[in-house]
Amino acid sequence: MSIATIERAPLSAFAPAAPVAAPAPETRRLRAVPTGTEARGFVLYVGIDELKAANAGTDLGHLVEQLKQLVTQLAPAAETHAAVALAPIGAGGRDVDVVRLALQDPSALAKNRAADAPAPRPRSGVVVDISRKRVTLDGDTAPLTYKEFELLQYLVLREGRTIDRSELISSLWSAGDDEIPNERTIDVHVRRLRAKLGDYEDIVRTVRGIGYRFDRHADVSIRQASTPSPDFF
Repeated sequence: MSIATIERAPLSAFAPAAPVAAPAPETRRLRAVPTGTEARGFVLYVGIDELKAANAGTDLGHLVEQLKQLVTQLAPAAETHAAVALAPIGAGGRDVDVVRLALQDPSALAKNRAADAPAPRPRSGVVVDISRKRVTLDGDTAPLTYKEFELLQYLVLREGRTIDRSELISSLWSAGDDEIPNERTIDVHVRRLRAKLGDYEDIVRTVRGIGYRFDRHADVSIRQASTPSPDFF
């Protein structure tokens, strides 16, 4: 009869495992806080009027006190401040939206301004009325001087043709004019014209080293009298 040999395990094998430290709670960063800044608190907008609070068996003052007590329980170091939002009796809209506007919430103010902004005017383009010596931009009359209109008309009636500066001067200015531009100062007159055309300034094109040209554009309409202008050829 043989006796089995029993190997005794070391006592350390039966010692309780060392406690595993619980992972530290992660600090959740608010998405709305830009890098380089820190959150110092928050605003909670509560939308409820006095009648709704009364129907729920409470009032606004009680709700405020309960919320302040809850904050104190969760974070004793927190400071609180409550403000009641006032609105005209019968003001429409959701309560919470009225509260945000009354308390000057930036995003609510921006949304409200966007909603109240007038719809953009439809673009009707440029109308060059040769018979009336008038130019309209999206329905409004452009404040062109007589000479500026003549300059634009001269280019329009020669659509697609590049007009050099010397031709513009000799055709539109005479010896009796108070001021006769030279080839350098004619650019100033064209620049003033284009500035008054606003968003449509590109209808007067600059041809580098030569002069200026008007090309037919979808945004431009030309109105002439029943009898063609003697200036047209």
